[in-house]
Amino acid sequence: MTQRGPHIVVFSTLFPNGAQPQAGVFIRERMFRVGAELPLTVVAPVPWFPFQSLLRLIRPHFRPDVPRIEVQQGVTVLHPRFLSVPGLFKRLDGVLLALGARGTLARLKREGRLDVLDAHFAYPDGYAASLLARWLHVPFTITLRGTEARHARTPGLRERLLAALERADRVFSVSSSLADIAAGLGIARDKLQVVGNGVDTRKFHPVDRDAARRALDIPADATVLISVGGLTERKGFHRVIELLPALRHEVPELLFLIVGGASAEGDWGPQLRQQVRELGLEDCVRFLGTLPPEALKQPLSAADVFVLATRNEGWANVFLEAMACRLPVVTTDVGGNREVVCRDELGTVVPFGDAAALQTALSAALARDWDRDAILAYARDNEWDGRVAALVTAFRALGRSGAVAATDEGVRRVG
Repeated sequence: MTQRGPHIVVFSTLFPNGAQPQAGVFIRERMFRVGAELPLTVVAPVPWFPFQSLLRLIRPHFRPDVPRIEVQQGVTVLHPRFLSVPGLFKRLDGVLLALGARGTLARLKREGRLDVLDAHFAYPDGYAASLLARWLHVPFTITLRGTEARHARTPGLRERLLAALERADRVFSVSSSLADIAAGLGIARDKLQVVGNGVDTRKFHPVDRDAARRALDIPADATVLISVGGLTERKGFHRVIELLPALRHEVPELLFLIVGGASAEGDWGPQLRQQVRELGLEDCVRFLGTLPPEALKQPLSAADVFVLATRNEGWANVFLEAMACRLPVVTTDVGGNREVVCRDELGTVVPFGDAAALQTALSAALARDWDRDAILAYARDNEWDGRVAALVTAFRALGRSGAVAATDEGVRRVG
């Protein structure tokens, strides 16, 4: 691993760990590539309150125990605790998060391992980073990832969101739509930089369709829809399931694969399975559970069309991952979805909440003869390399400015 330039500390409460390996994988995918160019440490605080282990007696999966320190792909990941009482004091999360992480970050600063603080999501992470950066005299960045639209509409959180963005030295956004939200709050455009996520086509690529179907026990003549994501209301699996009876009248051999499990947003698995039973779709819907990223290419290659009827997204990496396996995408017109599915040859974007439009789009997509080579070529044009280069350039510039500021501060103190 090359160790040149400023030392970056990635700061996020949503990051994979031994107890929750699928949490925030999209942050790791992005920032570990930066870590191949710049020295990098991750500080991923975990919520804690006294006696929380007692809650696991009735909620076994509640806040699983996370180790204090891990090493992932050669990168140190630290997990300090911060006070967070479920359902209470949520508007103090930013301050409590900063206080909980302060000791860890101060130690990294003393060790010369903190030059730029890189927060993901504007609240509470970005707001906490704005406090930590002030206390420790380091520049900091925020990456907007999709929750900002909701927080900008929430009294009490909007003010903290705005304070974090105003204090940040650089605001990255995974989509132009999120950058527009920040600009609409009054953040100067020259502070905003859109750096979308990319796709790793060494990990996501087509495999033999027939072999993939045999491995998953899918009939060769089946027509296959697939969705991938955490089993939450926001992702909209239920919005697809409710359309399956009508779609099966047109495509009797239709099969719907759902890849995913419980996430930090909750677990709608039981509700979805109940919906499938009530509609008599047990032979049509398959829950494949959570799969590691390197295994996703198999069910994606076995499918015909990818669908995500989501309520909100920043930049959905899974679209490019599906396209890298030659799948067209049907999704909703929210967040940055239209920026990814930007041409008709790649898929269809429909208004959110319009079930008739979603059904029509799925029916047409299942019947259409897609140019799958063109879809694959688009995915390959969106590899990570260009994105990472832009991030590394920005971090190096911030590292230089931070060093100058630290020198000036030292001179002032001596004087």
